[in-house]
Amino acid sequence: MTGLKTEDELLRWYNEKYCLDQVKQNGNALQFVKNQTEEICLTAVKNNGYNLRYIKNQTEEMCLIAVKNDGNALHFVKNQTEEMCLIAIKNHGFALQYVKNQTEEMCLIAVENDGNTLQSVKNQTEEMCLIAVVQNEFALQFVKNQTEEICLIAVKNDGNALQYVKNQTEQICLAAVKNNGNALQYVKNQTLNICMDAVKQNQDAIEYVDVKRFPEVFEFYKLLWS
Repeated sequence: MTGLKTEDELLRWYNEKYCLDQVKQNGNALQFVKNQTEEICLTAVKNNGYNLRYIKNQTEEMCLIAVKNDGNALHFVKNQTEEMCLIAIKNHGFALQYVKNQTEEMCLIAVENDGNTLQSVKNQTEEMCLIAVVQNEFALQFVKNQTEEICLIAVKNDGNALQYVKNQTEQICLAAVKNNGNALQYVKNQTLNICMDAVKQNQDAIEYVDVKRFPEVFEFYKLLWS
């Protein structure tokens, strides 16, 4: 059990040299510093960008260093600038969620970095959505206005993305099962062609075929995989 701090131990946190030495070793020590100096604060954020949260009087330099160190430190920036936001997003795409005033450039950089950051985009464009699903097909789940082109790109990359398609067409479903036969489990309206292509791509897809409607698919399966 830790005892009560002595007066000398408490007074150390008023000593500039002692505080500077502590934050050099561990930036988190900044939270205990009683008289924060610019040097101490800069040292802390160089150690770990997240230490920005302990700084009482932020400067632009401190904030820039913090977000360069860790893009998510943008969450603690009191006065954001476009430069800070761009640096933060280039460092970590998901920092976009902390941007107060998003620009198209910021959003494009974020989705190029990680398609799933599309979920943080306030004003989506078709271009952003296309870039997002090319980078990560499962970003399709965050697309507000899906087009057939966007859906096709997603399911051609991974057929399982079909589970996020709002308006399935036969073309989209065929593309999905040709990529991954097991995507058949997400097809809302099975057709003979879709089932055939699914089983052709993956024998395990037979598990998802409506055999009562398409008995010929089962016969096809036996001929193909026996």
